[in-house]
Amino acid sequence: MADMDLEVASTGSQGGISSTIQEFEQALLARVDALHLPSEGVLVGVQQRVQVLSNLDGAMANLPQEKRATAMYLSKFIMAVSAGLFDAALNYLWDETIGELRKRIIAYDLDYFFDNAVSSPEKRKDLSGPDDLLKVTDDELIRAAAKIGFVSSVGQQQLDLVRFMRNHASAAHPNQHELQPFALLGYMETCIKEVITLPDSPTMVATSRLLANIKRETVTAAHAESFAPLFEGLRRDQTETLANGLFGLYVSPESTSVIRDNIRLLLPLLWPHVTESVKANFGVRYARFQANLDLAQAELAHEFLVAVGGTSYLPEDIRSGQIDALLDRLRGAHHGFDNFYNEPPVAHELETYVGTLALPAGVSDKFAQVIVDAFLGRSSGLAYAADPIYERLLRRMTPNEAAGALLVATGPDVSALLRYDIPKSQFARLLDIIAPKLINRSATALMNHLRSFTGAPAQIALDTKMQALRAKLAENL
Repeated sequence: MADMDLEVASTGSQGGISSTIQEFEQALLARVDALHLPSEGVLVGVQQRVQVLSNLDGAMANLPQEKRATAMYLSKFIMAVSAGLFDAALNYLWDETIGELRKRIIAYDLDYFFDNAVSSPEKRKDLSGPDDLLKVTDDELIRAAAKIGFVSSVGQQQLDLVRFMRNHASAAHPNQHELQPFALLGYMETCIKEVITLPDSPTMVATSRLLANIKRETVTAAHAESFAPLFEGLRRDQTETLANGLFGLYVSPESTSVIRDNIRLLLPLLWPHVTESVKANFGVRYARFQANLDLAQAELAHEFLVAVGGTSYLPEDIRSGQIDALLDRLRGAHHGFDNFYNEPPVAHELETYVGTLALPAGVSDKFAQVIVDAFLGRSSGLAYAADPIYERLLRRMTPNEAAGALLVATGPDVSALLRYDIPKSQFARLLDIIAPKLINRSATALMNHLRSFTGAPAQIALDTKMQALRAKLAENL
Protein backbone atom coordinates (compact mmCIF):
# COMPACT_ATOMS: atom_id res chain seq x y z
CA MET A 1 0.00 0.00 0.00
CA ALA A 2 2.88 2.35 0.78
CA ASP A 3 4.38 1.67 -2.69
CA MET A 4 1.09 2.60 -4.31
CA ASP A 5 0.96 5.88 -2.37
CA LEU A 6 4.50 6.72 -3.47
CA GLU A 7 3.77 6.14 -7.13
CA VAL A 8 0.52 8.13 -7.02
CA ALA A 9 2.32 11.00 -5.35
CA SER A 10 5.26 10.94 -7.74
CA THR A 11 3.38 10.63 -11.01
CA GLY A 12 0.50 12.94 -10.16
CA SER A 13 -1.24 11.56 -13.24
CA GLN A 14 -4.35 9.51 -13.80
CA GLY A 15 -2.28 7.07 -15.78
CA GLY A 16 0.06 6.51 -12.86
CA ILE A 17 -2.80 6.05 -10.42
CA SER A 18 -4.60 3.72 -12.79
CA SER A 19 -1.65 1.45 -13.47
CA THR A 20 -0.69 1.21 -9.80
CA ILE A 21 -4.24 0.38 -8.71
CA GLN A 22 -4.49 -2.17 -11.52
CA GLU A 23 -1.37 -3.98 -10.31
CA PHE A 24 -2.58 -3.87 -6.71
CA GLU A 25 -5.99 -5.23 -7.73
CA GLN A 26 -4.51 -8.08 -9.75
CA ALA A 27 -2.44 -9.19 -6.77
CA LEU A 28 -5.44 -9.05 -4.43
CA LEU A 29 -7.80 -10.88 -6.78
CA ALA A 30 -5.19 -13.54 -7.44
CA ARG A 31 -5.04 -14.16 -3.71
CA VAL A 32 -8.87 -14.30 -3.53
CA ASP A 33 -8.92 -16.80 -6.40
CA ALA A 34 -6.30 -18.89 -4.65
CA LEU A 35 -8.64 -19.11 -1.66
CA HIS A 36 -11.46 -20.25 -4.00
CA LEU A 37 -13.59 -17.23 -3.14
CA PRO A 38 -15.72 -15.14 -5.58
CA SER A 39 -13.67 -12.52 -7.39
CA GLU A 40 -16.06 -11.34 -10.13
CA GLY A 41 -18.02 -8.15 -9.42
CA VAL A 42 -16.42 -7.66 -6.02
CA LEU A 43 -14.56 -4.44 -6.85
CA VAL A 44 -15.55 -1.29 -8.69
CA GLY A 45 -13.69 -0.70 -11.95
CA VAL A 46 -10.29 0.97 -11.85
CA GLN A 47 -11.35 3.91 -14.03
CA GLN A 48 -14.23 4.69 -11.66
CA ARG A 49 -11.86 4.69 -8.71
CA VAL A 50 -9.50 7.01 -10.54
CA GLN A 51 -12.39 9.42 -11.21
CA VAL A 52 -13.02 9.72 -7.47
CA LEU A 53 -9.36 9.89 -6.43
CA SER A 54 -8.55 12.52 -9.07
CA ASN A 55 -11.35 14.80 -7.88
CA LEU A 56 -10.85 14.58 -4.12
CA ASP A 57 -9.08 17.94 -3.92
CA GLY A 58 -12.18 19.68 -5.25
CA ALA A 59 -14.60 17.71 -3.10
CA MET A 60 -12.57 18.48 0.04
CA ALA A 61 -11.68 22.07 -0.85
CA ASN A 62 -13.80 23.56 1.95
CA LEU A 63 -12.59 21.19 4.66
CA PRO A 64 -10.13 23.13 6.87
CA GLN A 65 -6.79 21.66 7.88
CA GLU A 66 -7.72 21.33 11.55
CA LYS A 67 -10.71 19.17 10.60
CA ARG A 68 -8.63 17.04 8.24
CA ALA A 69 -6.16 16.21 10.98
CA THR A 70 -8.81 14.24 12.92
CA ALA A 71 -10.94 12.94 10.03
CA MET A 72 -9.95 9.29 10.43
CA TYR A 73 -13.01 7.95 8.62
CA LEU A 74 -12.27 10.15 5.59
CA SER A 75 -8.89 8.43 5.36
CA LYS A 76 -10.69 5.09 5.47
CA PHE A 77 -13.10 6.42 2.83
CA ILE A 78 -10.18 7.10 0.48
CA MET A 79 -8.60 3.72 1.21
CA ALA A 80 -11.90 1.97 0.48
CA VAL A 81 -12.26 3.90 -2.79
CA SER A 82 -8.72 2.92 -3.78
CA ALA A 83 -9.50 -0.73 -3.08
CA GLY A 84 -12.64 -0.55 -5.23
CA LEU A 85 -15.10 -0.87 -2.34
CA PHE A 86 -17.43 2.08 -2.92
CA ASP A 87 -20.08 0.58 -0.63
CA ALA A 88 -17.63 0.49 2.27
CA ALA A 89 -16.44 4.00 1.38
CA LEU A 90 -19.96 5.39 1.72
CA ASN A 91 -20.28 3.71 5.10
CA TYR A 92 -17.05 5.36 6.30
CA LEU A 93 -18.25 8.73 4.98
CA TRP A 94 -21.48 8.38 6.95
CA ASP A 95 -19.56 7.40 10.10
CA GLU A 96 -17.41 10.54 9.74
CA THR A 97 -20.49 12.73 9.26
CA ILE A 98 -22.44 11.33 12.20
CA GLY A 99 -19.32 11.42 14.37
CA GLU A 100 -18.77 15.12 13.60
CA LEU A 101 -22.44 15.89 14.22
CA ARG A 102 -22.24 14.19 17.62
CA LYS A 103 -19.12 16.23 18.49
CA ARG A 104 -20.95 19.48 17.65
CA ILE A 105 -23.95 18.43 19.73
CA ILE A 106 -21.78 17.59 22.75
CA ALA A 107 -19.96 20.93 22.47
CA TYR A 108 -23.27 22.83 22.20
CA ASP A 109 -25.65 21.46 24.88
CA LEU A 110 -26.28 17.74 25.17
CA ASP A 111 -29.37 17.89 27.41
CA TYR A 112 -30.99 20.50 25.16
CA PHE A 113 -30.45 18.17 22.22
CA PHE A 114 -31.89 15.14 24.02
CA ASP A 115 -34.98 17.14 25.05
CA ASN A 116 -35.68 17.89 21.38
CA ALA A 117 -34.58 14.56 19.90
CA VAL A 118 -36.72 12.27 22.03
CA SER A 119 -40.39 12.85 22.75
CA SER A 120 -40.83 9.75 24.90
CA PRO A 121 -40.23 10.43 28.65
CA GLU A 122 -39.42 6.74 29.11
CA LYS A 123 -36.57 6.91 26.60
CA ARG A 124 -35.45 10.38 27.71
CA LYS A 125 -34.74 9.07 31.23
CA ASP A 126 -31.99 6.84 29.81
CA LEU A 127 -30.18 9.67 28.02
CA SER A 128 -27.71 11.80 29.92
CA GLY A 129 -24.06 11.60 28.79
CA PRO A 130 -22.15 11.66 25.48
CA ASP A 131 -22.16 7.86 25.23
CA ASP A 132 -25.97 7.93 25.20
CA LEU A 133 -25.94 9.64 21.79
CA LEU A 134 -25.43 6.12 20.45
CA LYS A 135 -28.96 5.32 21.66
CA VAL A 136 -30.40 8.02 19.39
CA THR A 137 -31.10 6.70 15.89
CA ASP A 138 -29.57 8.43 12.87
CA ASP A 139 -33.06 9.55 11.84
CA GLU A 140 -33.74 11.10 15.27
CA LEU A 141 -30.26 12.64 15.27
CA ILE A 142 -30.71 14.39 11.91
CA ARG A 143 -34.26 15.59 12.62
CA ALA A 144 -33.34 17.06 16.00
CA ALA A 145 -30.12 18.54 14.59
CA ALA A 146 -32.20 20.27 11.90
CA LYS A 147 -34.63 21.60 14.55
CA ILE A 148 -31.82 23.17 16.54
CA GLY A 149 -29.86 24.42 13.52
CA PHE A 150 -26.90 22.05 13.21
CA VAL A 151 -28.23 21.16 9.75
CA SER A 152 -30.06 23.45 7.31
CA SER A 153 -33.46 22.49 5.86
CA VAL A 154 -31.84 21.88 2.47
CA GLY A 155 -29.06 19.95 4.17
CA GLN A 156 -31.60 17.78 5.99
CA GLN A 157 -33.07 16.62 2.68
CA GLN A 158 -29.65 15.97 1.19
CA LEU A 159 -28.54 14.02 4.26
CA ASP A 160 -31.76 11.99 4.13
CA LEU A 161 -30.75 10.94 0.62
CA VAL A 162 -27.21 10.06 1.73
CA ARG A 163 -28.66 8.13 4.68
CA PHE A 164 -30.98 6.22 2.35
CA MET A 165 -28.08 5.31 0.05
CA ARG A 166 -25.98 4.35 3.06
CA ASN A 167 -28.74 2.01 4.23
CA HIS A 168 -29.45 0.53 0.80
CA ALA A 169 -26.25 0.82 -1.21
CA SER A 170 -23.40 0.55 1.28
CA ALA A 171 -21.60 -2.18 3.16
CA ALA A 172 -23.88 -1.45 6.14
CA HIS A 173 -26.53 -3.75 4.64
CA PRO A 174 -26.61 -6.48 1.95
CA ASN A 175 -27.50 -4.86 -1.38
CA GLN A 176 -27.20 -4.97 -5.15
CA HIS A 177 -26.88 -1.23 -5.79
CA GLU A 178 -23.91 0.17 -7.68
CA LEU A 179 -22.60 3.54 -6.55
CA GLN A 180 -21.33 5.90 -9.25
CA PRO A 181 -18.08 7.90 -8.85
CA PHE A 182 -19.49 11.41 -9.10
CA ALA A 183 -22.48 10.50 -6.93
CA LEU A 184 -20.03 9.37 -4.25
CA LEU A 185 -18.10 12.65 -4.59
CA GLY A 186 -21.39 14.55 -4.33
CA TYR A 187 -22.27 12.75 -1.11
CA MET A 188 -18.87 13.68 0.26
CA GLU A 189 -19.37 17.36 -0.59
CA THR A 190 -22.83 17.30 0.99
CA CYS A 191 -21.56 15.85 4.26
CA ILE A 192 -18.67 18.33 4.44
CA LYS A 193 -20.78 21.38 3.56
CA GLU A 194 -23.99 20.60 5.44
CA VAL A 195 -22.58 19.09 8.65
CA ILE A 196 -18.83 19.11 9.16
CA THR A 197 -18.19 22.77 8.25
CA LEU A 198 -21.66 24.35 8.63
CA PRO A 199 -21.26 27.32 11.02
CA ASP A 200 -23.62 27.93 13.94
CA SER A 201 -26.42 30.34 13.01
CA PRO A 202 -26.90 33.58 14.99
CA THR A 203 -29.99 32.02 16.61
CA MET A 204 -27.96 29.00 17.73
CA VAL A 205 -25.28 31.27 19.21
CA ALA A 206 -27.88 33.37 21.05
CA THR A 207 -29.68 30.26 22.32
CA SER A 208 -26.39 28.80 23.54
CA ARG A 209 -25.68 32.00 25.45
CA LEU A 210 -29.17 31.88 26.96
CA LEU A 211 -28.77 28.27 28.11
CA ALA A 212 -25.34 29.04 29.59
CA ASN A 213 -26.79 31.97 31.54
CA ILE A 214 -29.65 29.84 32.85
CA LYS A 215 -27.32 27.10 34.06
CA ARG A 216 -24.41 29.15 35.41
CA GLU A 217 -25.77 32.48 36.62
CA THR A 218 -28.63 34.02 38.55
CA VAL A 219 -30.79 35.73 35.95
CA THR A 220 -32.27 39.09 36.98
CA ALA A 221 -35.51 40.57 35.64
CA ALA A 222 -33.53 43.12 33.61
CA HIS A 223 -31.30 40.37 32.23
CA ALA A 224 -34.35 38.31 31.28
CA GLU A 225 -35.83 41.27 29.41
CA SER A 226 -32.70 41.45 27.25
CA PHE A 227 -33.73 38.14 25.66
CA ALA A 228 -37.17 39.40 24.60
CA PRO A 229 -35.93 40.44 21.10
CA LEU A 230 -34.52 36.92 20.61
CA PHE A 231 -37.88 35.34 21.44
CA GLU A 232 -39.77 37.76 19.18
CA GLY A 233 -37.47 37.00 16.24
CA LEU A 234 -37.73 33.21 16.41
CA ARG A 235 -39.55 31.25 13.73
CA ARG A 236 -42.40 28.97 14.82
CA ASP A 237 -40.21 25.85 14.77
CA GLN A 238 -37.38 27.61 16.62
CA THR A 239 -39.80 28.74 19.34
CA GLU A 240 -41.06 25.17 19.70
CA THR A 241 -37.49 23.87 19.98
CA LEU A 242 -36.55 26.40 22.67
CA ALA A 243 -39.77 25.84 24.63
CA ASN A 244 -39.23 22.07 24.60
CA GLY A 245 -35.65 22.58 25.76
CA LEU A 246 -36.66 24.82 28.66
CA PHE A 247 -39.42 22.41 29.71
CA GLY A 248 -36.97 19.50 29.67
CA LEU A 249 -34.45 21.49 31.69
CA TYR A 250 -37.13 22.53 34.21
CA VAL A 251 -38.39 18.99 34.90
CA SER A 252 -34.93 17.40 34.94
CA PRO A 253 -34.08 15.90 38.36
CA GLU A 254 -30.54 17.23 37.87
CA SER A 255 -31.61 20.89 37.65
CA THR A 256 -31.07 23.13 40.67
CA SER A 257 -33.59 25.53 42.18
CA VAL A 258 -31.58 28.45 40.70
CA ILE A 259 -31.98 27.01 37.20
CA ARG A 260 -35.74 26.70 37.69
CA ASP A 261 -35.93 30.24 39.12
CA ASN A 262 -34.14 31.50 36.00
CA ILE A 263 -36.52 29.66 33.68
CA ARG A 264 -39.59 31.04 35.49
CA LEU A 265 -38.27 34.56 34.89
CA LEU A 266 -37.86 33.91 31.17
CA LEU A 267 -41.05 31.94 30.52
CA PRO A 268 -43.51 34.88 30.52
CA LEU A 269 -41.47 36.47 27.72
CA LEU A 270 -41.39 33.30 25.60
CA TRP A 271 -44.88 31.94 26.33
CA PRO A 272 -46.87 34.37 24.10
CA HIS A 273 -44.90 33.12 21.09
CA VAL A 274 -45.47 29.41 21.81
CA THR A 275 -48.21 27.76 19.73
CA GLU A 276 -51.36 26.37 21.33
CA SER A 277 -50.41 22.84 20.28
CA VAL A 278 -47.03 23.01 22.03
CA LYS A 279 -48.59 24.49 25.16
CA ALA A 280 -51.15 21.69 25.26
CA ASN A 281 -48.41 19.11 24.73
CA PHE A 282 -46.78 20.19 28.00
CA GLY A 283 -50.03 19.11 29.67
CA VAL A 284 -49.83 15.79 27.85
CA ARG A 285 -46.31 15.26 29.13
CA TYR A 286 -47.53 15.96 32.65
CA ALA A 287 -50.08 13.17 32.16
CA ARG A 288 -47.41 10.77 30.94
CA PHE A 289 -45.25 11.48 33.98
CA GLN A 290 -48.28 10.68 36.15
CA ALA A 291 -49.02 7.49 34.21
CA ASN A 292 -45.40 6.35 34.60
CA LEU A 293 -45.45 7.20 38.33
CA ASP A 294 -42.67 9.76 37.81
CA LEU A 295 -44.38 11.88 40.41
CA ALA A 296 -41.49 14.28 41.06
CA GLN A 297 -41.29 15.18 37.37
CA ALA A 298 -45.09 15.40 37.16
CA GLU A 299 -45.04 17.95 39.98
CA LEU A 300 -42.34 19.96 38.19
CA ALA A 301 -44.32 19.86 34.92
CA HIS A 302 -47.36 21.17 36.83
CA GLU A 303 -45.18 23.87 38.40
CA PHE A 304 -43.92 24.86 34.93
CA LEU A 305 -47.50 25.39 33.70
CA VAL A 306 -48.53 27.25 36.85
CA ALA A 307 -45.64 29.68 36.31
CA VAL A 308 -47.23 30.91 33.07
CA GLY A 309 -50.89 30.52 34.02
CA GLY A 310 -51.10 27.48 31.81
CA THR A 311 -53.01 25.07 34.04
CA SER A 312 -55.85 25.06 31.49
CA TYR A 313 -53.58 22.96 29.30
CA LEU A 314 -53.58 20.10 31.79
CA PRO A 315 -55.63 17.23 30.24
CA GLU A 316 -58.92 16.26 31.83
CA ASP A 317 -57.94 12.60 31.83
CA ILE A 318 -55.11 10.32 30.88
CA ARG A 319 -56.40 9.66 27.33
CA SER A 320 -54.13 12.19 25.70
CA GLY A 321 -51.10 10.66 27.39
CA GLN A 322 -52.08 7.22 26.13
CA ILE A 323 -52.52 8.51 22.57
CA ASP A 324 -49.18 10.30 22.80
CA ALA A 325 -47.44 7.10 23.96
CA LEU A 326 -49.07 5.08 21.16
CA LEU A 327 -47.92 7.62 18.58
CA ASP A 328 -44.35 7.18 19.84
CA ARG A 329 -44.72 3.39 19.57
CA LEU A 330 -46.19 3.65 16.07
CA ARG A 331 -43.39 5.94 14.91
CA GLY A 332 -40.83 3.51 16.32
CA ALA A 333 -42.55 0.53 14.68
CA HIS A 334 -42.82 2.32 11.33
CA HIS A 335 -39.12 3.20 11.19
CA GLY A 336 -37.89 -0.03 12.81
CA PHE A 337 -37.18 -3.51 11.52
CA ASP A 338 -40.14 -5.72 10.50
CA ASN A 339 -42.38 -2.66 10.31
CA PHE A 340 -44.87 -4.50 8.04
CA TYR A 341 -45.45 -6.93 10.93
CA ASN A 342 -45.16 -4.54 13.89
CA GLU A 343 -47.19 -1.54 12.68
CA PRO A 344 -50.75 -3.00 12.37
CA PRO A 345 -51.34 -3.96 16.05
CA VAL A 346 -50.09 -0.57 17.27
CA ALA A 347 -52.20 1.24 14.65
CA HIS A 348 -55.27 -0.76 15.71
CA GLU A 349 -54.71 0.07 19.40
CA LEU A 350 -54.28 3.75 18.51
CA GLU A 351 -57.56 3.71 16.57
CA THR A 352 -59.41 2.37 19.63
CA TYR A 353 -58.11 5.23 21.80
CA VAL A 354 -58.86 7.89 19.20
CA GLY A 355 -62.39 6.58 18.60
CA THR A 356 -64.93 9.20 17.56
CA LEU A 357 -64.06 11.73 20.26
CA ALA A 358 -62.27 14.99 19.57
CA LEU A 359 -58.53 14.57 19.39
CA PRO A 360 -56.80 16.25 22.38
CA ALA A 361 -55.12 19.47 21.27
CA GLY A 362 -51.81 18.47 22.81
CA VAL A 363 -51.36 15.51 20.46
CA SER A 364 -52.92 16.91 17.27
CA ASP A 365 -49.61 18.03 15.74
CA LYS A 366 -47.86 14.77 16.55
CA PHE A 367 -50.92 12.82 15.36
CA ALA A 368 -50.72 14.52 11.96
CA GLN A 369 -46.95 13.96 11.73
CA VAL A 370 -47.05 10.27 12.64
CA ILE A 371 -50.17 9.29 10.67
CA VAL A 372 -49.04 11.10 7.50
CA ASP A 373 -45.58 9.53 7.81
CA ALA A 374 -47.02 6.05 8.35
CA PHE A 375 -49.67 6.41 5.61
CA LEU A 376 -47.05 7.39 3.01
CA GLY A 377 -45.12 4.21 3.79
CA ARG A 378 -41.41 3.70 3.23
CA SER A 379 -39.27 3.49 0.12
CA SER A 380 -39.40 -0.30 0.51
CA GLY A 381 -43.21 -0.53 0.62
CA LEU A 382 -46.39 -0.29 2.71
CA ALA A 383 -47.62 -2.02 5.84
CA TYR A 384 -50.72 -3.13 3.94
CA ALA A 385 -52.56 -4.46 7.01
CA ALA A 386 -52.24 -1.03 8.66
CA ASP A 387 -53.07 1.02 5.56
CA PRO A 388 -56.90 0.87 5.98
CA ILE A 389 -56.53 1.98 9.60
CA TYR A 390 -54.44 4.99 8.60
CA GLU A 391 -57.03 5.89 5.96
CA ARG A 392 -59.85 5.75 8.53
CA LEU A 393 -57.84 7.93 10.93
CA LEU A 394 -57.25 10.46 8.16
CA ARG A 395 -60.93 10.48 7.17
CA ARG A 396 -62.03 11.21 10.76
CA MET A 397 -59.88 14.35 10.89
CA THR A 398 -61.52 17.71 11.52
CA PRO A 399 -60.82 20.60 9.10
CA ASN A 400 -58.11 21.92 11.44
CA GLU A 401 -56.49 18.50 11.78
CA ALA A 402 -56.59 18.03 8.00
CA ALA A 403 -54.87 21.41 7.58
CA GLY A 404 -52.20 20.18 10.00
CA ALA A 405 -51.77 17.03 7.90
CA LEU A 406 -51.34 19.20 4.78
CA LEU A 407 -48.68 21.21 6.62
CA VAL A 408 -46.79 18.00 7.42
CA ALA A 409 -47.19 16.63 3.89
CA THR A 410 -45.60 19.71 2.32
CA GLY A 411 -42.72 19.90 4.81
CA PRO A 412 -39.06 18.84 4.57
CA ASP A 413 -39.51 15.60 6.54
CA VAL A 414 -41.80 14.22 3.81
CA SER A 415 -39.94 15.53 0.75
CA ALA A 416 -37.17 12.94 0.95
CA LEU A 417 -39.77 10.14 0.68
CA LEU A 418 -41.31 11.54 -2.49
CA ARG A 419 -38.42 10.31 -4.62
CA TYR A 420 -39.93 6.83 -4.51
CA ASP A 421 -42.95 5.40 -6.33
CA ILE A 422 -45.00 4.02 -3.43
CA PRO A 423 -44.80 7.16 -1.25
CA LYS A 424 -45.60 9.29 -4.33
CA SER A 425 -48.71 7.21 -5.00
CA GLN A 426 -49.75 7.41 -1.34
CA PHE A 427 -49.13 11.17 -1.40
CA ALA A 428 -51.73 11.55 -4.17
CA ARG A 429 -54.21 9.46 -2.12
CA LEU A 430 -53.51 11.59 0.94
CA LEU A 431 -54.34 14.82 -0.90
CA ASP A 432 -57.60 13.34 -2.20
CA ILE A 433 -58.62 12.34 1.34
CA ILE A 434 -57.91 15.65 3.07
CA ALA A 435 -58.78 18.11 0.27
CA PRO A 436 -62.58 18.05 0.88
CA LYS A 437 -62.01 18.83 4.57
CA LEU A 438 -60.08 22.07 4.03
CA ILE A 439 -62.09 25.21 4.79
CA ASN A 440 -59.34 27.49 6.11
CA ARG A 441 -58.35 29.99 3.39
CA SER A 442 -54.66 29.49 4.07
CA ALA A 443 -55.10 25.72 3.79
CA THR A 444 -57.03 25.91 0.50
CA ALA A 445 -54.45 28.33 -0.92
CA LEU A 446 -51.66 25.90 -0.06
CA MET A 447 -53.60 22.96 -1.51
CA ASN A 448 -54.33 24.87 -4.74
CA HIS A 449 -50.67 25.76 -5.19
CA LEU A 450 -49.67 22.18 -4.42
CA ARG A 451 -52.10 20.86 -7.05
CA SER A 452 -50.63 23.24 -9.65
CA PHE A 453 -46.99 22.55 -8.74
CA THR A 454 -45.17 21.15 -11.78
CA GLY A 455 -41.79 20.40 -10.24
CA ALA A 456 -40.57 17.07 -8.92
CA PRO A 457 -42.51 16.01 -5.78
CA ALA A 458 -39.25 15.80 -3.82
CA GLN A 459 -38.75 19.55 -4.44
CA ILE A 460 -42.11 20.61 -2.94
CA ALA A 461 -40.64 21.75 0.39
CA LEU A 462 -37.99 23.86 -1.38
CA ASP A 463 -40.47 25.86 -3.49
CA THR A 464 -40.39 29.49 -2.28
CA LYS A 465 -44.11 30.12 -2.69
CA MET A 466 -44.89 26.80 -1.00
CA GLN A 467 -42.75 27.85 1.98
CA ALA A 468 -44.57 31.20 2.24
CA LEU A 469 -48.01 29.54 2.07
CA ARG A 470 -46.95 26.96 4.66
CA ALA A 471 -45.76 29.72 7.00
CA LYS A 472 -49.09 31.53 6.64
CA LEU A 473 -51.06 28.35 7.33
CA ALA A 474 -48.89 27.59 10.38
CA GLU A 475 -49.72 31.02 11.81
CA ASN A 476 -53.45 30.40 11.39
CA LEU A 477 -53.57 26.95 12.98
